[in-house]
Amino acid sequence: MQDDTNKEEKDIQYETDPEGAENASEKKAGFGKSEDKIVSDLKEKLSECLKEKQDYLDKWQRSTADFMNARKRDQEDNERFRKYASENLVSELLPVLDSFNMAFGNKEAWEKVDKNWRIGVEYIANQLKTVLENNGLKELNPIGEKFDPMLHEAAEFDEITDPKKNHMITGVINKGYMFYDRVLKAPKVKVGEVKKEVKE
Repeated sequence: MQDDTNKEEKDIQYETDPEGAENASEKKAGFGKSEDKIVSDLKEKLSECLKEKQDYLDKWQRSTADFMNARKRDQEDNERFRKYASENLVSELLPVLDSFNMAFGNKEAWEKVDKNWRIGVEYIANQLKTVLENNGLKELNPIGEKFDPMLHEAAEFDEITDPKKNHMITGVINKGYMFYDRVLKAPKVKVGEVKKEVKE
């Protein structure tokens, strides 16, 4: 009976003092803190949110950079594959090109062939050469260059007197070929060599 009386008193208080009811609900919700404490809590939560945001941003930027790098590597690999895919075919066609060059190199025999037939064969040889060059082949005809054992094959040595031409290529016996940046066939060359005088 006493409880009912107390309840009625509280209801009457809320009806006459609506602010009292509002304060009671704020206390239940945890709004009874001081303003400084509320600001302090909000600053702490804001700091945590900013830190979390920065962590997510850093991870996103790293993931984006990794993705871009992986994409760039894939493009480079695809380009390299496309670039060197025809290497074997080009290598197998080199002997055909060499055969044409050998035929043209024998001037005396070549001049005896019928002119119209000769023009046709030269045209075919040039077509083949153009197709191979468009696919990365480069002819090596290094006459006058410094001998490089990584690029050239020394087949003969020419005795020379000019020391400035020592180890310079004086002639090309067989042309060589590069496929982009790789040597497919080293040219056979003659290399100038100054004969050293033997002192008695």
